[in-house]
Amino acid sequence: MKLELEKLVDLQKTDTNIRRLKQTISTADAKRAEIEQEFDQHASSIREVQNRGEALKTERADLEKQIAENKTYLERAERNLKHAQNQKEYETAMRETDALQKQIAAYENQIVEKMSAGEEVDKELESRADEINSHDAKRDEALAAFDKEVNAAKTELESETTKRDEVFKTLPANLAAVYNRLAQRSRDGIAVAEVVNGSCSACFMSLRPQMALEVKRGDQIVTCESCTRILYVATPKPQAEEATAN
Repeated sequence: MKLELEKLVDLQKTDTNIRRLKQTISTADAKRAEIEQEFDQHASSIREVQNRGEALKTERADLEKQIAENKTYLERAERNLKHAQNQKEYETAMRETDALQKQIAAYENQIVEKMSAGEEVDKELESRADEINSHDAKRDEALAAFDKEVNAAKTELESETTKRDEVFKTLPANLAAVYNRLAQRSRDGIAVAEVVNGSCSACFMSLRPQMALEVKRGDQIVTCESCTRILYVATPKPQAEEATAN
C-alpha cells in the first residue's frame, strides 16, 4: 500500500503542476497584452511630452506672425500720426499706435512664456533620453522573455501530461476511481493532501491522534474526516539531498 500511496502523492503533485501550467497558458494572451499596454503607456507619455513641445513651437510661430502683422499696422499708424492733418486724425492715429504697441508687447511676453515652457520640455525629453532610445528594445526583450516562458510551460505541460498518464495506468482501478472523484469534486483539484502539524493541509482540520498515527505508518489509505481527501505524511529528505537542493 505504501507504493500505491507514493504513486498517489506523485500523481497529485503532477496534477497540481499541470493545473498551474494550464493556468499560465490560458492567461498568456491577457498577460502579454498587459505587458504591451504597460510599454504603450510609457510610449504615450513620451509622445505627450513631444506633442506638447511641438504645440509650443507652433504657438510661438503663430505669435511671431501676429507680431509681424501688427508691426506692419504700427508702421502705417505711425505714418498716419506723422501726417495727421487735424486733431481728430492725430488722436485716432495715436490711439491705434498705442493699442498696437501694447498688443505687440503682449505677444512678445507670450513668446517668452512659450520659450520658457519649451525649455522645460527639452529638459524633460533630455532626462528621459535613455528611456526613449531604449523603449522599443526593452519592449521587444520583455515580450520575447514572456513568450519563452509560455513556450517552456507548453513543453513542460506535454511532459507532465505524459508522466501523469504513465503513473495513472499503474494505479489499481479502485484507487484511480477514488482519486478522480476527489480531484473532480474539489475546486482546487486536490485529492491527496499532506498532513502538516497534525492537520489536513487542505481543510486545516486537526487529526485525531490515532488517525495521525495511521497516516504516518502509511500502510493503508486514510482519508480526512472533514474533507475526505486522501492523507499522507511527507517523507523527510536525506540531509545530503537537502544540502544539494540548497
